[in-house]
Amino acid sequence: MHTREEKLEAFGRLLDVLDTLRERCPWDRKQTNESLRPNTIEETYELCDALMKDDPRGICEELGDVVMHTIFYARIGEEQQRFDMADVCNRECDKLIFRHPHVYGDAVANDAAEVLKSWEQLKLKEKLGKGTLSGVPDALPSLVKAYRIQDKARNVGFDWEDRRDVWKKVKEEIAEFEAEVEQMDEERATNEFGDVLFSLINAARLYHINPDNALERTNQKFIRRFNYVERRAQEQGRHLRDMTLAEMDALWDEAKRQS
Repeated sequence: MHTREEKLEAFGRLLDVLDTLRERCPWDRKQTNESLRPNTIEETYELCDALMKDDPRGICEELGDVVMHTIFYARIGEEQQRFDMADVCNRECDKLIFRHPHVYGDAVANDAAEVLKSWEQLKLKEKLGKGTLSGVPDALPSLVKAYRIQDKARNVGFDWEDRRDVWKKVKEEIAEFEAEVEQMDEERATNEFGDVLFSLINAARLYHINPDNALERTNQKFIRRFNYVERRAQEQGRHLRDMTLAEMDALWDEAKRQS
């Protein structure tokens, strides 16, 4: 691992490289906040993918891309005389110090739950006049947004007293969804299905499960098993389209035994 001085030197080197590219590279020179945004989203998802796979090399590489984008936006801000990288770092330091009074002040927090509750309360103080849910970005993916909405509501006391009670709500929402499906009312069924998902995400939160991570694990598991089924079919000289569901299920069971 590198020393603090070496880390600072490396960060300075990245700043210098970005400055050079912004001045001399035609592509880098023409970028704006708006044009960079799609790339930033893509890089963030690539980092999330590496994190889920626990791929150290991939995480390191994708973190570099995300940091590069951060510096790039700061450089654009500097050119527009709005802010620079020092402002970004200083504002973040000030915010972290303010939101950690149990570290930098006299407050006491005995566990992570108390830290989170204090964090949300301090955020509200920073944003006087704004509602509890105002800090949830509109652009968040719906599943992540639902989790954050529920988590913020929890921090002001709007939550189940006994987490086991959430299962009554889940069953209630499933029953309402089933009723609308039977009536063949697509609009109402869609609304009720949203309620089912929202209640399940709430259950995951109450049991300290990140629903986005859980779903992605299942996505990856399905991909592995389906690829196995497809590969085994090809080894038999067959195509999935020509197989019965029972035959594919047999290969699926093989795949499950492999993982």
